[in-house]
Amino acid sequence: MYREEGGRERKSYAAVDMDLRSELLKSIWYGFTALDLEKSGKVSKSQLKVLSHNLCTVLSIPHDPVALEEHFRDDDDGPVSSQGYMPYLNKYILDKVEEGCFVKEQVDELCWTLTAKKNYKPGKDNKNVLPGKDAFSLWCLFNFLSEDKYPLIMVPDEVEYLLKKMCMAMSVELNCVELEDFISKDTVQQNGFTVWSFLDMMNSGKVTRGVDQEITSMAIEEVYREIVGDVLKEGYLWKKGQLRRNWKERWFTLRPGTLAYYTSEDRKDRQGNIPLDGDCCVEVLPDRDGKRCMFCLKTLSKTYEMSASDTKQRQEWTAAIQTAIRLHTEGKTSLHKDLKLKRREQREQRERRRLAKEEELQRFRALQEEKERKLAELELLKEAQRQAQALLEQDEMRRRQQHDEMQRALEVQLREAEESRASMQAEMILKEEEAERQRKRIKELEGLQTSLEEALHQEIKARQDEEVFRYAQTGLLSEEEEKMKALMALQDEQEEYIRKTQREKQELRQEMENKTRALEEAQRQLEEVRANRHRVDQDVVAAQRKLRQASTNVKHWNVQMNRLMSPVGPGEKRSSGGSFSRFQIPSQRDPGLRLRQRSEEQDDESKENVDSSVSLNFTHM
Repeated sequence: MYREEGGRERKSYAAVDMDLRSELLKSIWYGFTALDLEKSGKVSKSQLKVLSHNLCTVLSIPHDPVALEEHFRDDDDGPVSSQGYMPYLNKYILDKVEEGCFVKEQVDELCWTLTAKKNYKPGKDNKNVLPGKDAFSLWCLFNFLSEDKYPLIMVPDEVEYLLKKMCMAMSVELNCVELEDFISKDTVQQNGFTVWSFLDMMNSGKVTRGVDQEITSMAIEEVYREIVGDVLKEGYLWKKGQLRRNWKERWFTLRPGTLAYYTSEDRKDRQGNIPLDGDCCVEVLPDRDGKRCMFCLKTLSKTYEMSASDTKQRQEWTAAIQTAIRLHTEGKTSLHKDLKLKRREQREQRERRRLAKEEELQRFRALQEEKERKLAELELLKEAQRQAQALLEQDEMRRRQQHDEMQRALEVQLREAEESRASMQAEMILKEEEAERQRKRIKELEGLQTSLEEALHQEIKARQDEEVFRYAQTGLLSEEEEKMKALMALQDEQEEYIRKTQREKQELRQEMENKTRALEEAQRQLEEVRANRHRVDQDVVAAQRKLRQASTNVKHWNVQMNRLMSPVGPGEKRSSGGSFSRFQIPSQRDPGLRLRQRSEEQDDESKENVDSSVSLNFTHM
């Protein structure tokens, strides 16, 4: 409908901003196409009269009922095309529009009502169908983000941007798989998204799967107010009054160039409006008056003190207000229009880079073809080289015959050398086998030594276990002083006997170092050690039995001690022999002493046998 008409139709647009005119034309385009029931590109004059009258009403301009007839008086009574209606729309309607004298949302509602009746037909059985208000908001968002060419489409990058904003408002993650599946359709890839295909995708529920309808509506409303309504930020803040200096909670709405505040979030009762310009600034204040996270907005005439709920909100508000001031200073009325232009420039840059890559690829293909041509020429040169090579091969053949004769002579000498080498390898194999037998013999001897060492360790452990039993018995006997003295005397005698035994073992060890016996004698000694160990085990069992008997005697002595240590009652007589008169110092015939002596003798004998076996094993090695 709206093609570029050149400079002649766009010179008198001072009354309304160019961006706003472009947005109005997008909405009116849907209204015009909705009246084109036959899709012929033409609409009857009567329908255009109704459309023009409604546009003048919502745009708050006087309507001239005969202007349309006078404008098309040279035409017949037939339909009017879009190209024919465009000059009338610019001259009699849009040129008379004054910014700020109308509500654009009413224009959008009028055009949506006309086009929705014809084109918006969601499935009645679909549970995910958006309410009419949400569909209208998405339609407005689509118009805002669509390309400035007709028919209106939205590129997939802008659709993804819009869906990400909605998912961010719903605190969910965008399902990119479903979006890519929808984008992969041929119609979308070739032409982009139309508003009806976009609404069909939203009504399918694939994008908002699992999200409550109310949450989706709130997210659409939030994104609509942010993008279409130019709301940079809104929310509750505490504001300090200018006269009473008291704090009240207000709902603030920030737009480029203005900060309005209301009694509540329904925005019905506006309490004030703060204009923002280059002379305004935002400063962070320290906490005071029981308020925290404070900041102030300074203008030329007033200073407004406000308090946010937390530090994050204060930072977001101060940054948003600074952005609003910057946009007003730069003469920009909408943040998202600026962002849309930047995204469009980025897409154009990507497209230019893509075209540059294609040109580079074409140059590469041309170079590849040139390379193939040169390779063909190289093949011709190689053919000439092969012919010259054939002549060289004939000369080489003669030289090879001479070389072959020399090689045969060398091969005879080589065979003789190989035969001598084989004989030497056979001798080396015999020597390696002999060395392997020696290594096996050494490993057997080492295994025997290990077994003997294990036997020695077991004997030592048996002696340690027996010593544990002896120390336990000694601990029990040490409870009585007279017994302790007798045991200390016996221990001295035992230590003397041990020293004597150690000297005898030293003499035996020296004697065993001088002996040399065969490996079979060491095996016999090992069997004797095992027999001795068996006897020692039997002796240990007997010692344990005697130890249990000694323990029984100690218990008996404890009973006697407890009885003697009990206090004497009135009229009772204490025995004249004393409390320890019934105890006697154990003699040499005491079973516990005989058991220890016998165990020590058996330990010495087993150690001598083991040491003899180990020394014999080392001597044989």
